[in-house]
Amino acid sequence: MSEVEDAVTTTIRLLSKNMHVVKNDTSIASIYVSKEWYDHELFKNYDGQITVGLAESRDTKIEMSGRIRRRLGSLRVNVWATDRPASSDPGRLIRQKMVEEVNRIVRQNRNQPNVTLYYFAGLGYPSGTHKAFSGGAPSELVPGDAGWIELTSLEYQKIWYSDDIRYSKSDNVNGEYALMLFRFKLDPRINCVKKIVLAFEGYGTAPAGNGITIKIWNHISSAWEQAQTGTGDQDQTLTITISTALGYFIDSNGYVWLLARTTNPSNGTTAAILYCDYVSCTVTVNGITYLDVFSFRDADRVDVKPFIFRSEFQLKSWMFEDVGAVF
Repeated sequence: MSEVEDAVTTTIRLLSKNMHVVKNDTSIASIYVSKEWYDHELFKNYDGQITVGLAESRDTKIEMSGRIRRRLGSLRVNVWATDRPASSDPGRLIRQKMVEEVNRIVRQNRNQPNVTLYYFAGLGYPSGTHKAFSGGAPSELVPGDAGWIELTSLEYQKIWYSDDIRYSKSDNVNGEYALMLFRFKLDPRINCVKKIVLAFEGYGTAPAGNGITIKIWNHISSAWEQAQTGTGDQDQTLTITISTALGYFIDSNGYVWLLARTTNPSNGTTAAILYCDYVSCTVTVNGITYLDVFSFRDADRVDVKPFIFRSEFQLKSWMFEDVGAVF
């Protein structure tokens, strides 16, 4: 059964996945994004905190019968920072950088706040969320097979971006394919997911013909399905789009598995080689389809030591409903 994700949860994910604050010493600030309210204990381990809460929600009719409706939301987003001896940036500066990031993220994603892009940038071995493996076999190995070997930290870096720096897996055993396996950890509840788009950029070579094949794992039927195939010996992007029976492809742990292999195997003399430049998973949830900044203001607390630097945003959001169906 399809569910609607609340605007607070969608906004928290949007901010946490895209927040990128660089401190004066070029390190990345650790920012914690959560539901309300401020927790001063977090500053022991974090440079700043962002809290999101619902200020108000209004339901309006779009046509006379009331069948088509628009849900208008007002969200309260607070940015918190303080002076920390361990940080190269004073609290006031960290707060200002977070404010600019909130403005940037919301504005750039105002027409699709319910869409999240998952990829491997910044990850290395061992990865605790998304994972990438390689292997070689005469058939398509299932997730969890002992034949999979996780990429090293250096190898992970080769699939971070679409930049022509590729990871390659070679297999020269007769009848075996070069294989790669990718695991994405999704944050939304399964019933809130509306669409999944998996994308693989790369190519494959083999003596019987060039090309790559990608598939998604159906954990209900325990089979690789939805095959997409490409040809050639240059980078191309193949995609798999799932918009129905999504629970078949997201397991109970929130994992989605993608397989990529050379379309043809090695002949024992010439290797089958799989090249991967970039892999991603784009997830759309049922929920708000518009989000923008309405206003923001500073509301510092100077009656405590150390000072608490705070800015409060008012965001506006909306979504449309049609008799229980969300679009």
